Amino acid sequence: MRILAIDYGEKRLGLAVSDELMMTARPLVTLSRIPKETALNQIKQYVEDLEVNQIIVGLPLRLDGTKGDSAAKVEKFVAQLSASLSCPITTWDERLTSYEAEERMKEFGLSLKQRQAKIDQFAALIILEDYLSNLPK
Repeated sequence: MRILAIDYGEKRLGLAVSDELMMTARPLVTLSRIPKETALNQIKQYVEDLEVNQIIVGLPLRLDGTKGDSAAKVEKFVAQLSASLSCPITTWDERLTSYEAEERMKEFGLSLKQRQAKIDQFAALIILEDYLSNLPK
């Protein structure tokens, strides 16, 4: 079973994928969200090509755990994605993942330009790693 994680953003979508044993994860790609249909088709293609069985989408909750406007946009995106895919889609708390992604990329020695290009897929990686670490053993 392979899991695809998506970090939803206003302009871009970051993708990360697990290995088949769901033990490790790696950043995959950053997609432009515009036009919407193209992004949805690209996700569908990754789901097919990588034989993805489940999708995790980061849900941007407020620090107090409540949903705001950003979470509503993600839920709308999840509904659109669900209409075009047959695999289950789950949302996952993504609070502070962009900050953690930035810090991790700095540790790897990535330049500012490299970090800006990869921030979304690294955020998806962190969402996926968190999800995998919370699966029952």
